[in-house]
Parts: sequence; structure tokens; C-alpha cells
Amino acid sequence: MRKYRVAISGEARRMLTEHVYFLATVNPEAAKRLQTRIMEAIRSLETMPERCPYLEPEDRRSPYRKMLVSKQYLIIYVVQDEAVYVEYVLDCRRDYGWLIEKEN
Repeated sequence: MRKYRVAISGEARRMLTEHVYFLATVNPEAAKRLQTRIMEAIRSLETMPERCPYLEPEDRRSPYRKMLVSKQYLIIYVVQDEAVYVEYVLDCRRDYGWLIEKEN
């Protein structure tokens, strides 16, 4: 099976840290579980990263794909050659329209 190299951007790391830190103020154990789930999901992109849909399926010019984790977090990433670049970790409960506007 083909293996991809997975790289996490500084921005994605910062976003993940913010989500986990916020949850930890309410429930530290839940924060640990969230961090584990998101990191496992990111690592799973080593194999078959194309399994997840495009961020905007009707816009095939966009290279971004999305993976839903724990029903409310989106991992936004790009597949290029033999690598997967994780760009963002978003909370779905917030507006992320800025990202779609930014790439156009």
C-alpha cells in the first residue's frame, strides 16, 4: 500500500493547541481524548488521503480536502505527489467561510 509523508503546518498546530486548551479549561480528560483523536486522524492520512472529499466539491480547482473528526472538527489538507500537508484544524461550529474566500 502506498504511504504518504504527512506534514502539519504551524498554523494547524496552533489551531489544534487552541482547541485542546479551550476544552481543557472545562474538561482536561476530554481535551486529552480530543487531541489523541485528531492526531490519530492526521496520522491516518499516511494511507489513502484521497478518501476524504474536497472542501468545496463543486470547485475542482481547489486542492483542499476535508476530514471530519469527532463530529465537529475539520482537518483541512492538500495532497501533493507523495505528501499530505495539513493546513488547518477547524471547529465546525465556527464560520470558516474566510478559508473558502481566501483560496479564490
